[in-house]
Amino acid sequence: MATKRKSKGAYMISAVAEMYQIHPQTLRLYEREGLLRPSRSEGNTRLYTDEDLERLEFILNLARDLGVNIAGIGVILQMRERMEEMNRQMQGFVDYVRTEMLSRMQQQQSSGTGLVPMRRPMVVSVKGTKKR
Repeated sequence: MATKRKSKGAYMISAVAEMYQIHPQTLRLYEREGLLRPSRSEGNTRLYTDEDLERLEFILNLARDLGVNIAGIGVILQMRERMEEMNRQMQGFVDYVRTEMLSRMQQQQSSGTGLVPMRRPMVVSVKGTKKR
């Protein structure tokens, strides 16, 4: 679904409903089911951010285009959030390993030894060969 937003900001429920051609009750239902979490103004008005609208577009894509029901949408969103968290953790681990490797390489270079210890070359003479 193509984005229908033009600027950054917070949008009231009526504007969001009109932008996406859905009933405001549908947005309230998505909120009750925990699929959307719009912020609230001091007057308790729902305010949808650009991130909320991106999530809504994903939800509507699942519901309209793929025929996923609300329970299925909830499961998919939870799995998506878990995958994003796992990705963040994996990236943190990769960053840690990279930092450790660079640190150890720098220590090895400053001490004058390599990462892999090497034996000193030995000259072995074999009987029966002629030296030139």
